[in-house]
Amino acid sequence: MTTPAPSGPPSEPPEPPFVPGLDLSRALYEEAVRPLLASAHPGLRYAAARIGAGSEVLGFDTARSTDHDWGPRLQLFLAPADTRRHGRAVRELLAARLPGEIRGWSTHYRGTGNPDDPVSHLEPAPADGPVDHRVTVHDLPGWLAERLGPPAAAWADAAPGPLDWLALPQQRLAEFTGGAVFHDGPGTLTAARERLHWYPEQVWRHLLACQWQRIAQEEAFVGRCAEAGDDLGAALVTARLVRDLMRLAFLTARRYAPYGKWFGSAFARLDTDPALAPALRAALAAPDPRARERHLCEAYEAAARAHNALGLTGPLDPARRRYHGRPYLVLHADRFARALQRTVTAPELRDRPLTGAVDQWADSTDLLDHPGALRAAVDALGAESPQG
Repeated sequence: MTTPAPSGPPSEPPEPPFVPGLDLSRALYEEAVRPLLASAHPGLRYAAARIGAGSEVLGFDTARSTDHDWGPRLQLFLAPADTRRHGRAVRELLAARLPGEIRGWSTHYRGTGNPDDPVSHLEPAPADGPVDHRVTVHDLPGWLAERLGPPAAAWADAAPGPLDWLALPQQRLAEFTGGAVFHDGPGTLTAARERLHWYPEQVWRHLLACQWQRIAQEEAFVGRCAEAGDDLGAALVTARLVRDLMRLAFLTARRYAPYGKWFGSAFARLDTDPALAPALRAALAAPDPRARERHLCEAYEAAARAHNALGLTGPLDPARRRYHGRPYLVLHADRFARALQRTVTAPELRDRPLTGAVDQWADSTDLLDHPGALRAAVDALGAESPQG
């Protein structure tokens, strides 16, 4: 008897074992891109890296990440003149001669063709056609200007100024200083990454003061909401304070905070006071106002101890206390904000209002993607008096 043919579309081949994206990009460079460049463009000076957007740059990619905008990809940075002279030829060389797979993963990408949906997906490379790869060619000043705004073009050779730093979202700084550099013949990419690795001390002190100020502005609201019978409002303010305490922990640890998707994952990697994370989790899960206040105060005190350990100011009492004449227990975080800002001597920062960097007061992705608007906001805030 004849066995009936299977019905339905043919099943897709199983995906290969997951490989962290940075490892995949390194293999692409070492096994394919470097030999091709050495053969076709001997003497060409360049840097090869995997930086910029992508979960793999921050080390958070998993098998789930493979469904879009992930795979063996990297950037090549040439001098501006070499980019104009050789960029197209390098891209065409790689399209014609890259292998169709690296570590079992395709090097060929397919876009959606929809400008409203610009993501790309891996698909099998054509047997007899060019590979639509994601090895992009840039000059470093142009790449920085595109990602961080036009003034950033100069940061390939010089450090940002204090107000420049305030207009830079930490996510973008993490993307530029994270990832991996596989080769840097000219050395300019490595030098620029070192310049932007962390804030200058005066900027750092100012941002710490601004973060403490955010906490000071709302720490009494939890008790007042509860007293008014607004448990939902109290829980919401608690969540805001937890987020601000976590952002303070990033600043204290000298680590850039990523955006929301990886914020908690990156926080878990910080070396913080042992009491901080348990207190934050307990505050969010607290069943009643008294427990919520107790756990928040434990978190405040852990953050205060971490501040004192930095030695940036004289020691400040980390103990909880009443909020003026009201029965709410708080830290009075404004004490830390004032003490830190008194140590800021940079003229551009000394008399600024304690609003801080753009992502201390704004978290709209659409806004943070507009460097010009961010710089205009920083300049406008600086034109205001400290009293507003």
